[in-house]
Amino acid sequence: MSTYKPFRLDAPSMLLIEDWNQTAETGGAITAGFTTKNGGESKPPFQSLNTGLHVQDDEQHVTHNREKIADILQTDLNDWVFADQTHEDRIQKVTDEHRGKGALQYGTALAATDGLYTDRHNIFLALCFADCVPVYFYDPVRSLVGIAHAGWKGTVKGIAGKMVDTWISREGSNPADIHAVIGPSIGACCYIVDDHVINKVRNLPLQQEDKAFLPIKEGEYRLELKEVNRQLLLHAGIPNDQINVSSLCTSCEHSLFFSHRRDQGKTGRMMSFIGVKEV
Repeated sequence: MSTYKPFRLDAPSMLLIEDWNQTAETGGAITAGFTTKNGGESKPPFQSLNTGLHVQDDEQHVTHNREKIADILQTDLNDWVFADQTHEDRIQKVTDEHRGKGALQYGTALAATDGLYTDRHNIFLALCFADCVPVYFYDPVRSLVGIAHAGWKGTVKGIAGKMVDTWISREGSNPADIHAVIGPSIGACCYIVDDHVINKVRNLPLQQEDKAFLPIKEGEYRLELKEVNRQLLLHAGIPNDQINVSSLCTSCEHSLFFSHRRDQGKTGRMMSFIGVKEV
């Protein structure tokens, strides 16, 4: 069994959610995945497939990198939508009027947004990452797809569960119909936090705290953000067998990923993406 599961490595530049990319909806098929740091043109310390326009990389390199990803996926970058991520819990429904927002210029990205979803075909949602948790959502009944950016701040604000609640209240979703994938992020192996963070984690509706964090010594803990988000999705009503979690750690996997913590803050960004292509 591949260590990339539930993703598969598709060329050097991206991981695709294996089951979803084989799932056809009525009139459409899901395209969803997570880029690696390989196969682009950015120079150190952003080498090479940096997709973040906000990290002081050469903007032309970044847009070329994004265009390369769009081309590989046989999409048009003008149909992609990016957000100005602020580690909060604001969720935006994306419609046709948002096409191209943030794709070529950071200033046009959807402001102060860490969760995106849509029911439109041929719109591709994108968020940038360098250790935080990407959470992907899919409701085949309501034809909804979405992604959320869950660093520790977004996680303790409950953005993963909030996406589910938003779909229930605004879109008529049944949580039993929703599927979720938790993508590569920094793991407990590399993520040590203090009481300030853990006290907020303890306030969450977790069933198994012992799986979410491990005390090391007084005031220090190993935090498994992916597991925290998994438990929040369960609490929101998604069935356990409809939640898949990547085992990949962005800090450990030097050859695949940028890592904000490992690279001491000066590094590139990977990109999560999801959309439904008309077929």
